[in-house]
Amino acid sequence: MIKVENLKKIYKQPIKETGLRGSIKHFFAPKHVYKNAVDDINFEILEGESVAYLGKNGAGKSTTIKMLTGILQPSEGKISINNIDLKTQKLEYKKQIGVVFGQRTQLWWDLPISESFNLIRDIYEIDDKTYKENLRVFNEILNLGEFSHLSARKISLGQRMKADIAAALLHNPKILYLDEPTIGLDIVAKEKIRAFLKFINKEYKTTILLTTHDIGDIEEICERLILIDSGKVFYDGRVDYILDTYGRFRKIHVRTEDFVDISKLYNQINGSNISIEGTSDREFSISFDSTKISMKEVLDGTMRVVDIIDMQTEQTGIEHILKQVYEGTLNLGKEEDN
Repeated sequence: MIKVENLKKIYKQPIKETGLRGSIKHFFAPKHVYKNAVDDINFEILEGESVAYLGKNGAGKSTTIKMLTGILQPSEGKISINNIDLKTQKLEYKKQIGVVFGQRTQLWWDLPISESFNLIRDIYEIDDKTYKENLRVFNEILNLGEFSHLSARKISLGQRMKADIAAALLHNPKILYLDEPTIGLDIVAKEKIRAFLKFINKEYKTTILLTTHDIGDIEEICERLILIDSGKVFYDGRVDYILDTYGRFRKIHVRTEDFVDISKLYNQINGSNISIEGTSDREFSISFDSTKISMKEVLDGTMRVVDIIDMQTEQTGIEHILKQVYEGTLNLGKEEDN
């Protein structure tokens, strides 16, 4: 479906001293440094996959998406969809894709939403049958009829995002690129957008590639994760694999009546399978691998040593796992290595 080969984007950045002297010196003898924003990236995405493309700020996510959508020209490498090459078959390539940027709109600001849709129909030369059927389905799920008579400037952010996603899908693209699709939306609007994206992925086999900082988007929409840092892909695998492998860890936060003797806790619980951290004389946390020791064993051992006043349990979710990865405290191996 999507094939990205040896993709690079190199930026030329000026090196300039401060002040007037530095400006004059740079004018007559300019110096530059070259930065690899995207550095030799390779991946393939199959039809119907839903993939999150993630990384810290400045990792190269948005630069990659801009190259995949044809906004930026790659310095090196090849991008294709079903063997349609972006560089040599740009028009045909763009017919295969839909694009949504959460902080921008493709709608005409002063036109009613319905008129924007009509213009998009003409641009993509969508036949009447396809256009009417898609509008019917999108209206039914997204309730576009409630605001399609209004201009883009007069509708809410959530309504605009619904309209933008519908606009991107009117021509039945093979792939939908999404950059922060739920940014700034309230909980209800987010859920509706996510439900619709899951629907078109399942029913239309539309391939989805999204960048996001919202963990809910990943958990609700995506089955695969590509992680990028410093312009390079360092992990590519299934979301459920990450959760099964690294999400098996649990933590119990305990508050007690009396002073806690940590050594007694280690003796009462299988010490080789737990880690205990004390935040005070009467508060501590027990971390453990649930595949090696059960919650019941940990609690039974704890209650043999202390009287518990309060307790909270914590399971490692995708957000915590990614936080550890970004902080450098967790290294995700390849799936076949684990």
